[in-house]
Amino acid sequence: MGMQRRFGWASLAAATTMALAAGVTAAPAAHSADDPVQIVVDGNDVRADNVNGLTYKGLGLLSCNSTSNLLMDYKAEHPERYWQLVRVLFGGKNPLINHVKIEMGSDTNTSTGSDPATMRTRDELADASRSPGFQLAADAKTVNPQLKVSILRWVMPQWVQTEWNKGTGTDEMYRWYKETILDAYQKYGYMVDYVNPDTNETQKPDISFIKWYKNTLANDTEFSDSRYGLTDRQQKSAAEAYHDIKIVASDENTTKNIGPAMLTDTELFGMVDAVGYHYTTDDRLDGTSDSATYRPYTKLATGDNTHGQDKEVWYSEGVGSFGWTDYRVSNTEGPGGASTGIGGVQSALDLANRSVKSYANSKRTHYIFQPAIGAFYEGAQYSHKELVSARDPWSGSIHYDAAVYVMQHFTQFAKTGWENDTNTAGIWRTVPEASYSGVSGTENVDGSNGAPSYMTLADPAKKDFSTIAVNDSDRTKSYRIKAENMALGGDPTMEVWETRAADPGQAYDADFKHLAAQIRPDSDGYYTYTVKPRSIVTFTTLDRSSDKATKQRLPETAARTVLDTDATGKKHDTHDTVLYADDFGYREEGRVRVGTDNGARKVSQSYLTSRGNQPRYLVDQTGAWEVGKGPSGDNVLYQYLDQSMKDTGAWNRNTPNTTVGDFRWENYRASVDVSFPDPAGGLATLGVRQQKGMAATDAAYGVGIGPNGSWTFSRYGTALRTGTVAAADGYRLAVEAKGATVTAYVDGQAVATYEDPTPVAEGRVKLGTDFHTTAFDNLKVEKVAGYTPYAATLTDNMDGSVAYEGTWSRNASLGDAMNWYRSTSTSATAGATVTVPFRGTGIDVIGGNDGSAVLDVLVDGRPVARNARTTASDKRQATYSLRGLPDGRHTATFTLKSGKIVLDAFTALSGDVDGPVDTTPLRAALDTVGSPDRADHTADSWADFATARTAARAAVRGQKGLDALGVGQLANRLVDAYDKLVRTGP
Repeated sequence: MGMQRRFGWASLAAATTMALAAGVTAAPAAHSADDPVQIVVDGNDVRADNVNGLTYKGLGLLSCNSTSNLLMDYKAEHPERYWQLVRVLFGGKNPLINHVKIEMGSDTNTSTGSDPATMRTRDELADASRSPGFQLAADAKTVNPQLKVSILRWVMPQWVQTEWNKGTGTDEMYRWYKETILDAYQKYGYMVDYVNPDTNETQKPDISFIKWYKNTLANDTEFSDSRYGLTDRQQKSAAEAYHDIKIVASDENTTKNIGPAMLTDTELFGMVDAVGYHYTTDDRLDGTSDSATYRPYTKLATGDNTHGQDKEVWYSEGVGSFGWTDYRVSNTEGPGGASTGIGGVQSALDLANRSVKSYANSKRTHYIFQPAIGAFYEGAQYSHKELVSARDPWSGSIHYDAAVYVMQHFTQFAKTGWENDTNTAGIWRTVPEASYSGVSGTENVDGSNGAPSYMTLADPAKKDFSTIAVNDSDRTKSYRIKAENMALGGDPTMEVWETRAADPGQAYDADFKHLAAQIRPDSDGYYTYTVKPRSIVTFTTLDRSSDKATKQRLPETAARTVLDTDATGKKHDTHDTVLYADDFGYREEGRVRVGTDNGARKVSQSYLTSRGNQPRYLVDQTGAWEVGKGPSGDNVLYQYLDQSMKDTGAWNRNTPNTTVGDFRWENYRASVDVSFPDPAGGLATLGVRQQKGMAATDAAYGVGIGPNGSWTFSRYGTALRTGTVAAADGYRLAVEAKGATVTAYVDGQAVATYEDPTPVAEGRVKLGTDFHTTAFDNLKVEKVAGYTPYAATLTDNMDGSVAYEGTWSRNASLGDAMNWYRSTSTSATAGATVTVPFRGTGIDVIGGNDGSAVLDVLVDGRPVARNARTTASDKRQATYSLRGLPDGRHTATFTLKSGKIVLDAFTALSGDVDGPVDTTPLRAALDTVGSPDRADHTADSWADFATARTAARAAVRGQKGLDALGVGQLANRLVDAYDKLVRTGP
């Protein structure tokens, strides 16, 4: 309902109670791209009697495949930031997110990683607390008890899969679902609202099983089994809530078969409450207009079907914004090389257009993000396609993308959610007659054609309405909106709220979700407003001009502090030799608050209990990684996925592996104890410098060992050395990487050393196994004396601090997930320059390159290298590295002399170096060059030599932050400059 109105003007139109008869509503006439858009919001089109299909449910999020993994670490490490996130996404009178959808895990990778199986065997008691999605839903309910929770499956645990493959696994499937649901109820006090019994992204809905499941659920009376852990009091309430669970089907992708099936199958129609499908905005359009295959989803939503009832239709899995909006505004993808601002394909405005078009074309009133929160390490498949990024729990840094503001244009100017049984909740209805989208595309939609794209939501009492208009083109778009048969009251003022990129000279978020205008109708009753290019506006009759919640800004993004702790692994400490440590005991961790009682209260739980024994900071790619008791009674990290559990239908099939640490780690020694409790065998691997990928072999360098003492030292999974040590109950593995030199250790003894001609410079730690129960303990990551341990910062190529001159193509749309923030800047034009400010002792130029680029390099205006060769590099790797600078603020300018350069990001090296640094190579270089006479050489060549010699002399005298790699580069630059001295005479 609207707030108190500001003026006493006459109502535009009298209220009406007329209801529109059920029928397929006609879409507005198609618009020319250049014509003003005329919209009539007619109260007679507001269908208060349609309580399922046209109620606007708003937005949801999908938790699965490790996407929420690190949230539990944020909760423990920075609870104030975590609970702030919960409030931002789920809280307030107008929540952004109304639904948490959980894809039940199976310890296997079906996208970006693996979620734990709640039941790894038939006899294991279900444990929903292993899966962060169930706890995220519990915590979200503390600020929104009306939040909906749904579950579905993709890959099954093997004990279910084995029977399912025989055609006899219905009981096993039901048991897995039921015991998981009841465990979540017992632990968190909420009952799942929706279940999809079918397989995620099926192309052939399993209608017989959907019916069987619904019947079994409805007739199930057994809630006293001790396996459920329900008290006598809980059993009755659980049974009532359990029988109220609704059915959603069928989460198809690329097909649209469940809609026609429901229209032609009365029994199925009566059993399914909501239909959902993925990654397309369109309805099905084959057959004649009266057939079940022509606009079936529209017919379901509107109730224009032979059953005479309306059903919920969901966009049940869709993407978030690709990359970061505050970076992508620097793209050159618009006409004539202009920026597309917050728009373009896969942008924040693309999300808005998907929501509008999916409603306009197929009447979907609920959009579920996969994911809304990216709480897994970058470099896994589908990185950076979310609304919120939460990837550094040790620092507490959380990035709220501008796409959040964009989607608030839908949720903050309407009452969203699910209507109650008495139709009195006041959930706003979508208005088909006042909604339209002419943008192109079905999934990655493109609004550059300038066609109108708008969606109208209205109070069922017809007292207020909001129209969201999206203009993702480089042209202005004029809108004329008129209200008829609406009871707007005495004040017809309309507010216009706008989000777009900043104008030159403004802060980047200056024009995010702000009140742009207050307008009133002309003599013909039309509100007229011109929507700016690359923007979204909400026209609303609500009075939100003074509403604090509407004007509330999103939290600022804190710095992404590098993971550098003391020996406990808990406290940030840059002054010792430890980067990170984990003994899996967690005595240093305090208790954790968890939502329960359907959000009515929070309880305090021990660290491991609160997270289902999941280890700190580990993001699983495949496998069942969990803390348990070792033979001595101390905590140990186990990988439990063994031969009896491995045969599942994983999408990304890999042997078990998990990742921990910071992508900026460079020179370090990682070590861990391994043992093999499985008498059938085993393998344990330890890898370093992992930057991307989801397999154990995606660590650049690794050592693996089996129970018999056979070891292998590898580079990206390719064996470099093999050998055998004496068989033992366990071993301590270690890999030390310092520059290009990598050494593998077993029980403290070096077994292999490798000098990499094209070294991989930085990345995280990987643990891996084969399919046997394997134990790990006392993980430790240490600095290497004399070497810089990590890069302090990463600057994206699209960051506003990076300056470009010359010809560059700067792209973000359809960007590769393996590029940071899915953006790159590319040039093949000689003379093109890029200038980067940074702080540290060196800088790496990151990007996937062919090694053809030749660069001139200036630092702080002085030449450091001329005609410097780059190296062929994979994505997220350095094509050029500069070391040996004094620790401090610098500006580096890179000029392309020839070839092609692809810029992804720049990492700046920390000045934190422990231990002595051997400057002998630098002293030798100074002796080699001696003291040539300036008068004998050309000015340019002497300037390069003098700069290199001055830097070398300063370093020898003592330079803060100098490390062994810097020494080597300073020596090489000095000798190279000496060799390139040009004499002035014969």
